[in-house]
Amino acid sequence: MFFTVLRRELSIACRKGLEIINPLWFFLIVITLFPLGIGADPQLLARIAPGIIWVAALLASLLSLERLLRDDFLDGSLEQLLLLPTPLPLTLLAKVTAHWLLTGLPLLLLSPLVALLLSLDINTWQAVALSLLLGTPTLGLIGAIGVALTVGLRKGGVLLSLLVLPLYIPVLIFATAAIDAAAMGMPIDGYLAILAAMLAGSLTLAPFATAAALRISVN
Repeated sequence: MFFTVLRRELSIACRKGLEIINPLWFFLIVITLFPLGIGADPQLLARIAPGIIWVAALLASLLSLERLLRDDFLDGSLEQLLLLPTPLPLTLLAKVTAHWLLTGLPLLLLSPLVALLLSLDINTWQAVALSLLLGTPTLGLIGAIGVALTVGLRKGGVLLSLLVLPLYIPVLIFATAAIDAAAMGMPIDGYLAILAAMLAGSLTLAPFATAAALRISVN
């Protein structure tokens, strides 16, 4: 059932290509505007790159979160998902996985271009790629809880931002610290271990929290 839901989500998203591209365009536009706005000094760009990359990635993830359950709620299929014999947390995990494949993975694939635009060396780019690999799934899993709580509300996007942004801050702090450390030639294993622990905790707990929040919102 996990792979059935995953295939369904990917096929639906492919028919709505513009909604997939919008967060990626947003991410690239933000990254591109900084060199244009502050100049092309490589040292300055490398110094502020961690914050630029992760703030852009965080906002791009937030931009795409609302559609995680919105369409299913509007067409009534969300109620059908609640009635499936498959455990609801597993179904929601499949939806979050599809969301990451469509939004988080492309950010990871764009990281070489980002490194080029921000004058990052190879070690710093590796830290960027690893932090995105570990951090973006955590953003999706945490954000899914907020989406489940606000799915039935009108103009729930503002409330969603207020709910999930404070929870995103630890990921932002340790991901940018890892990139900073790599830029200074320091080891980043500790920061990556913390990001991996956050991912493991989110992967374990978030599907159950999302399922409980969804049942409250729909009922």
